Amino acid sequence: MQDLAWLEDLNPHQRDAVTHGEGPLLVVAGAGSGKTRTLACRVAYLISQGVTPERILLLTFTRRAAAEMLKRASAHIGTAAGATGRVWGGTFHSFANRVLRIYGRSAGLGLDFSVIDRTDAEDFLNVIRNEMGLSRTGKRFPQKASCMDIYSRKVNSAVDLREVLAGHYPWCLEWETELASLFRSYVDRKQKRSVLDYDDLLLYLFYLLEDPRMERAMGGRFDHILVDEYQDTNRIQAGMLRRLRSSNRNIMVVGDDAQSIYGFRSATVRNMLDFPQEFLGTTIVTLDQNYRSLQPILATTNRVIAQAHERFSKELWATRGDGQRPQLITCGDESDEDEEVIRLVLEHFEQGIPLRRQAVLCRAASHTASLELALTRKNIPFRKYGGLRFLEASHVKDLVSLLRLIANPRDEIAWFRVLQLISGVGPVTAGQAIAHIASHGFDAAALDTFRAPPAAGTSVARLRALLADAAPIRTGEPAVLIERVAFFYTPLLQQNYENPEPRHEDLRHLAQLATRYDSLQTFLDDLILDPPLSSADLAGEPLKDDDWLVLSTIHSAKGLEWDVVYLIHAADGCLPSDMSTGNKDEIDEELRLTYVAMTRARDFLYVLWPLRFYGRTPGVTDRHIYAQCSRFLSDDVVATMVQRATHRTTEVSADELTPHFTSDIGARIRDIWQ
Repeated sequence: MQDLAWLEDLNPHQRDAVTHGEGPLLVVAGAGSGKTRTLACRVAYLISQGVTPERILLLTFTRRAAAEMLKRASAHIGTAAGATGRVWGGTFHSFANRVLRIYGRSAGLGLDFSVIDRTDAEDFLNVIRNEMGLSRTGKRFPQKASCMDIYSRKVNSAVDLREVLAGHYPWCLEWETELASLFRSYVDRKQKRSVLDYDDLLLYLFYLLEDPRMERAMGGRFDHILVDEYQDTNRIQAGMLRRLRSSNRNIMVVGDDAQSIYGFRSATVRNMLDFPQEFLGTTIVTLDQNYRSLQPILATTNRVIAQAHERFSKELWATRGDGQRPQLITCGDESDEDEEVIRLVLEHFEQGIPLRRQAVLCRAASHTASLELALTRKNIPFRKYGGLRFLEASHVKDLVSLLRLIANPRDEIAWFRVLQLISGVGPVTAGQAIAHIASHGFDAAALDTFRAPPAAGTSVARLRALLADAAPIRTGEPAVLIERVAFFYTPLLQQNYENPEPRHEDLRHLAQLATRYDSLQTFLDDLILDPPLSSADLAGEPLKDDDWLVLSTIHSAKGLEWDVVYLIHAADGCLPSDMSTGNKDEIDEELRLTYVAMTRARDFLYVLWPLRFYGRTPGVTDRHIYAQCSRFLSDDVVATMVQRATHRTTEVSADELTPHFTSDIGARIRDIWQ
């Protein structure tokens, strides 16, 4: 039995969750209440009580989160620290991939199936969309990204296509029949090519667990299942968990219904709200002691979330004491808002708060457009989050597509991308080449008999040679394989892209990452299921003298914290978004977004909103609209804040007018019609 003295470092509610016995447990963990620590300690506690590590399943929404929890758990269990490495830890998608690699044949899959990311899935869907003539209709058919959104929402929400269209894509209702046909063809083509997208990973495991034998086999593997961020699960993920726990009821889920903000990904807060009904006998533990923010910030955020129509009631309280009250700042226009943000950023910087400990948060990425220009003019470095991921860069996707072809020659979308890198090969020729290769059982040797355009002959022959040479060593070290593929790809990189040298550096980073793996398939799976955000993710921690202001969407900021937070564009139409006010559920999710943004702040919180929004750059035209403060900043909320206006705000408030004079303007207007 391990020494459990570390339990004394937990607060009473955390300790109740960590030492819970048998049966279902719901931990309602408020923002900054130490949920990561609680989950890590729960893993350590179970192992210290004799639970075999291999019989613990820890599910998170990023692999980094799982790794961090297991690292913390190791610190508590001393000589048994290596045991945490045997815990089944990872994301829902990586867990599904691992199970399907073992039991794929029972699901009708070959063990060499490929996993494609979102952008490749869109391209795959687009190929079929073009083949069906849907891109050449009289009225404009939905674009590939919209089609993928509709498909993904339908399969993850487990509702009818018509209901999905009516609720979220009403402009696409007229295409219901065509969309259903497109999606049937997409599914059929994926299955023939042994390709799975992200949604397939969950669906295959969900349906595989319908079989009572598989349900018993997989459920029996685990004595305990622990789930992080349960408020962000969709119906398919919740269904998987119910099937895994049909006999053994030891499941612990941790989440915060007040931070459920991923409805556009089919996540539903109902999974968390209904958990006690789904798992009868659930013990509920609430973590309401906040270790992040000062009390004045919590006083404001508690009142913000109190406006939700349905929630688990909790009142967060601070351990760090008092401080400056949050400020609500009225600005004349967007330029005025930019100047005020920059003034405050530099003021806090002079007080000793680095730029990287300050963040500007917004509802949509476009809301920082004018601020980015202002920061550039002032030579203030910044980094924006929520943009292009490392794996979405074209040259990285090129190399990964070549690796996918080696791993699975039936990967049609990889063929389509690789062939079009070759000079003289466009979409039509690529389609003809793929059809020719498919007719020969996807044997790369069929390239020898394909009549390629004269300009493409040499490169097609080189591709054929690469695939032939790589086939015998595809089970070897992936780093060696990447070197061979990069040698083939370098002329194409120089031919297709300007300024190729920085792109070469990204490929070297990819090869460096591959040295950690001994299997190409495992490397590709991890790269697709948990891609780095940028090449900086592969290069270690930033240097101490690196500094930059953080600009981020609220969705990208979830789970993070900064000393100073500036929430901009807090006006109706922006927050809540005018596209998300169709019903009570949508408005509640926008309210939770506001709450998530404000609870990222540790010491200082500023909420800014402009009275005017210009249609174009101010000074070019005076076309503008007047805004009103976000409906979520009610009188009750504002009472906890300091209100002020910037010096450029020309409008005056009713409070300023009242002491000086009163005018019955209504009577004057009525007189016009007398």
